[in-house]
Amino acid sequence: MTVYVDDAVTWWRGQRWAHLMADTLEELHAMAERLGMPRRAFQDKPSGAHYDVTVELRERALQLGAQAISRHTDRELVRSVIDNARKQATRQSP
Repeated sequence: MTVYVDDAVTWWRGQRWAHLMADTLEELHAMAERLGMPRRAFQDKPSGAHYDVTVELRERALQLGAQAISRHTDRELVRSVIDNARKQATRQSP
């Protein structure tokens, strides 16, 4: 089982953000807790269950064992991780 963090490519509120995803929701929430993130930061969306993390939190997640994935070089893995995150979301599209 693995926790993943993608490239910090989204620019919002003056900083870059990445997505923290995992093979299971339990792993995802456990990593977020280790990062000091509140459960209310969980993004339970049809686009995929994830947490948004700053560049600093991304680096900390990597130090704690998360696997870096790149939308530029790991396209198949990223696609698989996102598909899994979509299946984990409890809020589905109408």
